[in-house]
Amino acid sequence: MIKKLIRKILGTRSKAAPETGTPLVLGPDAHGIDPRLLSNNAVRVTSTLQEAGYEAFVVGGAVRDLLLGVKPKDFDIATNATPEQVRKLFRRAFIIGKRFQIVHVMFGQDLLEVTTFRGTTSDNAPKDEHGRVLRDNTFGSQAEDAVRRDFTINAMYYNPANQQVLDYHGGIADIRAKTLRIIGQPEARYREDPVRMLRVVRFAAKLKFTIEPHTGAPIKVMAPLINNVPAARVFDEMLKLLMSGQALACLQQLREQGLHHGLLPLLDVVLEQPLGVKFVTLALDSTDARIHAGKTVSPGFLFASLLWHQVLEKWTAYRAAGEQTIPALHLAADDVLESQTEKLALQRKIGSDMRDIWAMQPRFERRTGKAPYKLLEHLRFRAGYDFLLLRCASGEIDAEIGEWWTDFYEGDEVQREALLNAATQPAAGAKRKRGPRRGGRNKSAQGGAENGDNAGGGQNDQE
Repeated sequence: MIKKLIRKILGTRSKAAPETGTPLVLGPDAHGIDPRLLSNNAVRVTSTLQEAGYEAFVVGGAVRDLLLGVKPKDFDIATNATPEQVRKLFRRAFIIGKRFQIVHVMFGQDLLEVTTFRGTTSDNAPKDEHGRVLRDNTFGSQAEDAVRRDFTINAMYYNPANQQVLDYHGGIADIRAKTLRIIGQPEARYREDPVRMLRVVRFAAKLKFTIEPHTGAPIKVMAPLINNVPAARVFDEMLKLLMSGQALACLQQLREQGLHHGLLPLLDVVLEQPLGVKFVTLALDSTDARIHAGKTVSPGFLFASLLWHQVLEKWTAYRAAGEQTIPALHLAADDVLESQTEKLALQRKIGSDMRDIWAMQPRFERRTGKAPYKLLEHLRFRAGYDFLLLRCASGEIDAEIGEWWTDFYEGDEVQREALLNAATQPAAGAKRKRGPRRGGRNKSAQGGAENGDNAGGGQNDQE
């Protein structure tokens, strides 16, 4: 009776034994997925493949999100068609990848990733000296593909045609229990691909799931394996982690699991300083708020915020050693970017944006003559201004500087001239009387970053 009740609630399993790789099959009433959350292009891809005689399913994180009632940002498709067979079915389709070939299918700006079912990893697959798989283009069955996926909650397949979910590893039960569980033996899976340890942290923080004890136990010991992963892959995963909408929670998890040392090695030092904690918290909170509001976020602004206190420490040291303010700041930026580029493979564009944001900070202190007007014309002014507001809100510098620049930025020509005249008066250092304001702008750090959609960019500055 109990077994029948469980089957009625969760769905039906084929009569074959579980060890044969037969999935739990859940119908619409059992899984509760709302078809309206599906991407039309995802349905188009699966139906095109099925009409051509192939199997095709929405897979992975998209199914997980659909089960949680969340509209997925990305839709991945799994099929038994080979990459070349997939490519021939779509006008704009491109085979990419070295470690495992996949197909990118484009519909306008919408990109869908189509993956052929992966087979069991061959013992002959190329690996590095630490056991990380370097290349593995072995295709297989759907059951084998499910074994190859990282977590139970990401190993489910949804067929839009009949609205059935296929669950090979108890993913639906783990979703309902809010548990993150790796498939297979954790040590072996982390050794195959150490990036999975970062994914554990990201999913646990983003979904607010508990890491299953056996899944989490090896991470602290195996954390150094991250150093063997190509820096570009680590950077991509870090960017996903920081833009998960739970950035601060992710960084806290990184510290707890001992994973942050090779990624942001001075993070402990920053978060042990009162101003550092407040500054980083404000920056990440504003980033999370933008993501939850569906707004864009600039990676340059984000990393400039995370690494600012490392720059600040070196900047202070160079000035104490006799360097002038501006050259000292450039030297400090060089030191930090060189060390972090080696660890994180920061792209040149992101590094350039970070330099611009940092280099503008001393210029905000010059509030006389034509200097403020020239700074307003800077391509990255809005990013630098939002960064200034973070510094003010954290207590690093006097809030009056941020207030003055807010008035100057929003003021008309008459108001700007009055502000410049007041700044040159002998009493300029005293607290000034606030002039009339336009637009009721929020001067908090979060307000500044969240309003990054106006002229110049800010967190929205991605040109």
